Amino acid sequence: MNDDTAYARGMATRRQVMGDEFVDRALSRTAGTESEELQRFITEHVWEEVWNRPGLSRRDRSLLNLGMLAALRAHEELAGHVRGALTNGLTRDEIVEAIIQTAGYCGAPAALSAIRVVQQVFGETD
Repeated sequence: MNDDTAYARGMATRRQVMGDEFVDRALSRTAGTESEELQRFITEHVWEEVWNRPGLSRRDRSLLNLGMLAALRAHEELAGHVRGALTNGLTRDEIVEAIIQTAGYCGAPAALSAIRVVQQVFGETD
């Protein structure tokens, strides 16, 4: 698969999971900057080559991302992936349980910080 095909397929997946507004915002923030190439790389390699692999559903991938992003305290990415998790079929209860699970393995501060992000996103979707 050539780079243009990988980019197009990755962009389609990225938009399906994260939504056009989130993706457009990420791309516009980096357009014309050194970060623009990183956006392309992530689209080709993460959104195409990782997200489109067989073996895990998008729902499962979203669930994993919630735990990883909470552990990393990657709040901006976590907010987007909470929305993506809802799009991919996770319930609010399941998202909250995922964050509670992180408390045992990542610590209470990481979980408390993550749940604030989750509550903010839930508030925006009400």
